[in-house]
Amino acid sequence: MASRINLFRGWPNPSLLPVKDLATASATALSTPSIYNDGLQYGPDEGYHPLRQHVAEWLTSFYQPQDPISEDRICITGGASQNLAGILQVFTDPAFTRTIWMVTPTYYLACRIFDDAGFAGRLRGIPEDEEGVDLDFLQRELAKLETEAVEAVAEESFLRQYKPWRPWRKLYKFIIYATPTFANPSMKIMSLRRREGLVRLARRYDALIITDDVYDFLQWSSAPDAALAHPDRASVVRLVDVDRYLDDGPAHEWGNTVSNGSFSKVIGPGLRTGWTESTAKFAYGLSQLGSSRSGGAPSQISATFVDQMISSSALRNHIMNVLQPAYCARYHSVLSAIREDLLPLGFSLPPNSHEVAGGYFIWLRLPQPLQASDLARRAMEEENLQIAAGPLFVVQGDPIRMCENFEEYVRLSFAWEDPKNLTEGVRRLANAVRRAIRQD
Repeated sequence: MASRINLFRGWPNPSLLPVKDLATASATALSTPSIYNDGLQYGPDEGYHPLRQHVAEWLTSFYQPQDPISEDRICITGGASQNLAGILQVFTDPAFTRTIWMVTPTYYLACRIFDDAGFAGRLRGIPEDEEGVDLDFLQRELAKLETEAVEAVAEESFLRQYKPWRPWRKLYKFIIYATPTFANPSMKIMSLRRREGLVRLARRYDALIITDDVYDFLQWSSAPDAALAHPDRASVVRLVDVDRYLDDGPAHEWGNTVSNGSFSKVIGPGLRTGWTESTAKFAYGLSQLGSSRSGGAPSQISATFVDQMISSSALRNHIMNVLQPAYCARYHSVLSAIREDLLPLGFSLPPNSHEVAGGYFIWLRLPQPLQASDLARRAMEEENLQIAAGPLFVVQGDPIRMCENFEEYVRLSFAWEDPKNLTEGVRRLANAVRRAIRQD
């Protein structure tokens, strides 16, 4: 049988890692006493100070907010996954925080993080349309839960909480989790109108919106023969920036949004280094996580390497000159193969009215009556091809939307495999589909 092709794995291909730049950055950090003396110690709770400064400047340049981003809004973390767990530890309480809302289809590995934080059985999905999150659905469900909570308080059954009051902590009633730009897996970009509406809902119902903004820098033109006018600027305003300007700014000093960032997609996952941006009060509160107070900032020595890459412009150059062109070529190559081999078989692509595309994934709808789980099994057994079946991306344990199992969809990743294997993988998928259709 032919060698395996993996269109499931959402990792960066090793050829796209900035190994030489990272080697230079680490050599500089480890040969400079003023850097390694701090880098090899525990570090401040908020993270390596030069990196906080340079991340704030870098984000200001890319996102172009109305006001410059200050370093006191930045907290250095151990990456997006570790940070999601940290946010839940500080700002939620399973006895007080009522529900976790996840835009669906969702990043499935986040479900375990929410379960571990005490919310198993209280994860709920929010459907999407072409503009992103369905605000009407979410508002109806939030209003319903508020009514139930009022009744519970009247019965004195909803007054407890496990976690003691702390001056650096605010407990939120609800959590809303989303990847607003180049969503995994749906590829969607939430519209500005929906982003503003979502922030208003969060303020009204005391919710915290956690956004994984991990793909934002990986953007290119959605047209294969065109280029973005400003590839070094964000394509849409982040929710954390919406919270800064909307209706005269945040409802309170904590805010209702936090942007979860990571260097995993632009340098390498093994660094285990990321950041959050939020209000200064929120950023400080996150830094007071017990593990940070005990062990200092996570990824302290890695933070010194990353700081050298940002301050020297090596990271910006790598994104602009390596990652964006490489992923653009991969994306359009796979789309071309899909149009040639899969669309004639009845597959369909999500509508895209945006001038920009990005991220790691392509979300495909299957022709009926094919089922994604069966097709993924056939692709592996018959073609040695690994793909992600749609049911993987449901919100686990959601009783409201159990019927939405995404058996009509599959996700293909163009990030991991070598370019020559991407079109071959699509061809193998088409072969598996033809056999399935003949047998059915």
